Amino acid sequence: MNQPDSRQELVKALVATGREDRAAFRQLYALTSARLFGVCLRICRERQAAEDVLQEVYAIIWRRAGAYEPGQASPFAWLATIARNRAIDYHRALGRRPTTSWDNMAEPAAPSRLALDAMLLDEEERKLHGCMDRLSDTQRDAIRTAFFEGITYAGLAEQQGLPTSTIKSRIKRGLERLKECLDDDI
Repeated sequence: MNQPDSRQELVKALVATGREDRAAFRQLYALTSARLFGVCLRICRERQAAEDVLQEVYAIIWRRAGAYEPGQASPFAWLATIARNRAIDYHRALGRRPTTSWDNMAEPAAPSRLALDAMLLDEEERKLHGCMDRLSDTQRDAIRTAFFEGITYAGLAEQQGLPTSTIKSRIKRGLERLKECLDDDI
């Protein structure tokens, strides 16, 4: 299975989940749980909390999958945004924010995957890092801080002494460039 097939499989499972297809939802979970767990763990910083958040993430996905539009966003980006937002909500509820910098983060321990899935994930990560390197420093740093450290737009604006609208614009333009770059390689 090559990467475009994997993406199509994910789109198909997500769309079918939107039609309340339980088998598709199980497949969606199998295809994405390790990576979404990694997103949750990076922000929550505690395994148990990440597991709890991940359970909530899949409940949200089940309810909202019908709203996914394949032409608007990549399937994993759509899912990862839900995971990121839920993990940030978890931190807000506890009144704390993650403080570890991007460079000092260790890779989270993820549930075991098949060798082929691991190879596909490695290729996707290489592609993502290559596309991230094409962004301006300000866009790349803003996206990394917001999505991997779980800092809100307002928090990032406060840290950098900039208006929130400037941060939102940087991230939006950066994400658009990332999408174009990732779509070019498909």
